[in-house]
Amino acid sequence: MNIENSVALVTGANRGLGKAYTDALLAAGAQKVYAGARDPASVAITDQRLVPVKLDVAQDGDVRAATGACPDVNLLINNAGVMLGCPMLADGSEAALRAEMEVNVFGMLRMVRAFAPILARNGGGAIANMLSVVSWFVFPFNATYCASKHAALALTEGVRIQLKAQGTQVVAVYAGFIDTDMAAGFDSEKTPPRQVAERTLDGIRNGLNDVQADARAEAIWRAATTDPAGLHAQMQQQWDERAADDLLV
Repeated sequence: MNIENSVALVTGANRGLGKAYTDALLAAGAQKVYAGARDPASVAITDQRLVPVKLDVAQDGDVRAATGACPDVNLLINNAGVMLGCPMLADGSEAALRAEMEVNVFGMLRMVRAFAPILARNGGGAIANMLSVVSWFVFPFNATYCASKHAALALTEGVRIQLKAQGTQVVAVYAGFIDTDMAAGFDSEKTPPRQVAERTLDGIRNGLNDVQADARAEAIWRAATTDPAGLHAQMQQQWDERAADDLLV
């Protein structure tokens, strides 16, 4: 679909990658961009086409209200997410997994279920779901988040199949560490948020099912598809080395 003259809704739009998405959409000529945020006052109004919307994807009431406030949407970008950095067997891992699933999976599902009929009425349009390279493997220090992103990938592929008949394009977006608050605690090379947003929009324009938004996504995809055992061995080695250094409880 064309980005120019589209009407988009971005979740988690007040900062970081969400703001990069709104900026990229406006620069690409979107007619209107709804900026979903828990606190609409936190959305900086930089353009008259930007419309703040109260939206917590974990709240059914907010999602229902958003369908009434945004009836003209033909592009949905599910960007909202939470990452708690919890190993699978750490204290509190069950609570961490539940919290991450609530936003990263059930929140995404709420949005797709609520807006699929709106997209159908508006010609089909597109949905872009922000996933991660850890949709393909498990980084053990962040395993509960990985589980939520594995589930979000399955969700994305499932709705892509179901929504094809109504003409809705469903795009999965993968990236490594992005230079936002979410990845601030990781000492790794990070991708500019605007790059992720621009590659996503290019993927939508070109009708892609999957967008590898940075070099890390491209490298991890190669490893996950050609040598999954080797990738797993790397994760085991990293875990064992940190455990040997007594950095893990």
